[in-house]
Amino acid sequence: MPRFDVAVLAASELDSRKKGFLSVRKWRRRFLILDKTWAVRSRYSNGLKCSEQQTINRALSPFGALMENDFGQIIGKSKPLRDVLEVAKKVAPTQATVLITGESGSGKELIAHGIHAHSDRHDKLFLPVNCGALPETLLESLLFGHMKGSFTGAFANQEGLFEKARGGTIFLDEIGEIPQHLQVKLLRALEAKEILPIGCTTPRRIDVRVLAATNRDLKKEVELGRFRDDLYYRLNVMEIHIPPLRERPEDIPMLIEYLIQKHNPELKRNFKGAQPPVVRALMSLPWKGNVRELDNVIEHIMILADGEWITLNDMPPALLNSDETVPPFTPDLKEAVMQFEKQHIVRVLDQVGQDRKEAAKLLDISLSSLYRKLEELGIS
Repeated sequence: MPRFDVAVLAASELDSRKKGFLSVRKWRRRFLILDKTWAVRSRYSNGLKCSEQQTINRALSPFGALMENDFGQIIGKSKPLRDVLEVAKKVAPTQATVLITGESGSGKELIAHGIHAHSDRHDKLFLPVNCGALPETLLESLLFGHMKGSFTGAFANQEGLFEKARGGTIFLDEIGEIPQHLQVKLLRALEAKEILPIGCTTPRRIDVRVLAATNRDLKKEVELGRFRDDLYYRLNVMEIHIPPLRERPEDIPMLIEYLIQKHNPELKRNFKGAQPPVVRALMSLPWKGNVRELDNVIEHIMILADGEWITLNDMPPALLNSDETVPPFTPDLKEAVMQFEKQHIVRVLDQVGQDRKEAAKLLDISLSSLYRKLEELGIS
């Protein structure tokens, strides 16, 4: 019986340990890599008022624009991101199955690449599969292979990715989309380290590490009967949750700078960066599409903008007029409280059609206190 040495991950691709989290040339449209450690500070340091520069510097400190670690240079210095990388670093050299969770566009593929690149399988293949992008029959054949004549169109024997990844890693992205009958075969691959190609009667041994990624709540899927509980527990040996961008807004200034420098050559532009009001405005948005959405917005702005610096006038009106903005990030607690208080009062006033008396009732404060707040916070 043939034996195969394979590893399975659920995320995206990475070239080698030498290149860190990913190859910038091949994957530069991803968003966590930066190859110039000085870029953020140097670009922001030109032509800014002292107070504006201090605002940016606070956003970039105390850990600097880039965080040096064993995974390479990762854009971001927020504690949630550092925590993620710490767990990834610890689990990488093991053979444990890893479930990477997080919203769409949050960078699950990059984490998987980093884990593969720092495992003892880093010099072998890394094969990503999007389980939600393929029909059932094609997905089964792609993963487990098939024998000649096993179904219409099977004109030759075909190896599945579990066999092709000999000594390497398979990444199962969108694992929550996999149909239930394939969940059984995947569970067998994880538990018994063997697979059964379509039309074959003899199991084939494999040695695989599996990393999987999902933006679904798999625990809830198990409760609803749509995902096998035994497979969930087998996949969830170690879970790494990628926090959404809105929960780490202090990473946004560095991401903005990186994305501008990334798109400059593509768009044949020469932007030096974004002005501080633009950075603050972008930090106040909810970013439901996470870094992928931020990337698209920056590219859109750069196509239409002129000059050397991106200004508020260059921003799409739909962004500036969004009702879903959150208070801009600031490390100063008093300022943060004032920002939230102002936004909350404005929303209440909008809700009651600017009726001050009704707003005061909803806010549970006196009318005189409300007028004082309006003056203090600069609400017209």
